[in-house]
Amino acid sequence: MKIRITADKVSMEGDLNETPTAAKIFGLLPIEASANRWGDEIYFEIPLEEGSRDAKEVVQIGELGYWPPGHAFCIFFGPTPASRGDEIRPASEVNVVGKLCGDPTAFKEVKAGETVKIETA
Repeated sequence: MKIRITADKVSMEGDLNETPTAAKIFGLLPIEASANRWGDEIYFEIPLEEGSRDAKEVVQIGELGYWPPGHAFCIFFGPTPASRGDEIRPASEVNVVGKLCGDPTAFKEVKAGETVKIETA
């Protein structure tokens, strides 16, 4: 499931995986929201209430996640305030729903409050 994430001057394709959570997110597209920043993570609430499914405490650069406690879509592109060393650690476990197809560090340019749009690619 191909998607495109756009925020200000940054636009990048991503691949959603074959999980139930990813399929539900794909069915909600397009989604538009205001970006929140937490270290090198962008997150924003989406209209989905989903529990933890194979949730991970540490993710890889470029992974896309769904954070159940905040009903939020997450874009990971570097360490967060919870990280230890070079790891990328969300505030709490996330369901990994996909991966970016490009240089994730491009999202460092996105500021809190900017509009982020996710749509089918």
